Amino acid sequence: MEPHPTSVGTYEPRPTSEPEDLTEAEQMELKSELIKLEAEIFTLRQALAAKERRCGELKRKLGLTALVGLRQNLSKSWHDVQISNAYMKQKTSAALSTVSSVICRKLGDMKKSATFRSFEGLMGTIKSRNQYDLNILEL
Repeated sequence: MEPHPTSVGTYEPRPTSEPEDLTEAEQMELKSELIKLEAEIFTLRQALAAKERRCGELKRKLGLTALVGLRQNLSKSWHDVQISNAYMKQKTSAALSTVSSVICRKLGDMKKSATFRSFEGLMGTIKSRNQYDLNILEL
């Protein structure tokens, strides 16, 4: 016979395909041990339920509701993420990317400005004169 759980957590004998070869004394001893264990499990469940109720009462008195605990855990987790190396590297990378795009845009704007074009034209003129002067010297 194999025990199987009932709705109240006790076990009823259930026939197995092959019962073990136990003497009547061994069967009585095992049944007695099973009854004691079930009683102990029942007592432990009651004690645990009482402790869980008391824990809930203390948390309520201290203002530690599940929502407060969850919020504190999330805050701590977010703080841990923020101080992690990976997060700092990501923020640094994003900041450098932003700075880089701003610099590129400003240089592009500057290149389109009249002042830059005037300066560019002046440099072109100087270069042309220097090449002309070098060509004359080579002759």
